[in-house]
Amino acid sequence: MEFSKLSGSGNDFIIIDNMSGKLDADDFRGLVPKICRRGVSVGADGVIIIEPSERADFRWRFFNSDGSEAEMCGNGGRCAARFAYEKGIAPATMAFETLAGLIRAEVKGRLVKVQMTDPFGWVMDERLEDLGITFCFVNTGVPHVVVFVEDIESVDVEGLGSKIRFHERFSPSGTNVNFAKVEGDRILIRTYERGVEGETLACGTGSVAAALVAHKKSLVDLPVEVLTRGGEVLKVYLDEGKVFLEGLTKWVYDGYLREEAWQD
Repeated sequence: MEFSKLSGSGNDFIIIDNMSGKLDADDFRGLVPKICRRGVSVGADGVIIIEPSERADFRWRFFNSDGSEAEMCGNGGRCAARFAYEKGIAPATMAFETLAGLIRAEVKGRLVKVQMTDPFGWVMDERLEDLGITFCFVNTGVPHVVVFVEDIESVDVEGLGSKIRFHERFSPSGTNVNFAKVEGDRILIRTYERGVEGETLACGTGSVAAALVAHKKSLVDLPVEVLTRGGEVLKVYLDEGKVFLEGLTKWVYDGYLREEAWQD
């Protein structure tokens, strides 16, 4: 099975062209946790399957590394857009179908800009007394908690992030968790991702959530740069009420999945 490996600001994805419809994505999702294992298989934060759509240039199925299906992924969307453009599936300015709705994107070489879904579900400065934190919340295609911290380096992303992610306040679906710090005219961010169940080098929807919350709290102006844990910079725009995410992508390699990739 042919696949490509792309990375967006430190998030890496296995992308499969299924425009022919030969692959049953629902059957394949059981293999996703196995091929996303690092060290013994391809390794990735998620798998993207590109399929035909009747109302857009293509449809995607996005699976986290644990096999769960997610509505949206900002960095994954940017990688999918570049893949579709370079494979001749979609024009440079395109729209694709996700569980979060239609996503529009523009590809300019390695630089890809996507229009995010309209944010909703706002919660500002609510207290979780049992964890001793104050959080904000917004859904930017997937649910995101944003916690502002004084020291971005010392925050316990794995430990505290997991407690917030599985907290009863956000049941039953849980939430992604972002720890953010405004430094000058940019935002520093570290993210615990639901579905990966750990810290990732970047999260597009999380970067958007942190930027929008910081803007709502009058901490930053938009557009704003967000410095990810992987060291790359994402840019979040607000244009006529619409939210956009822009950043570089990297096409790492193309290859073939053999059966041993998912065998124990």
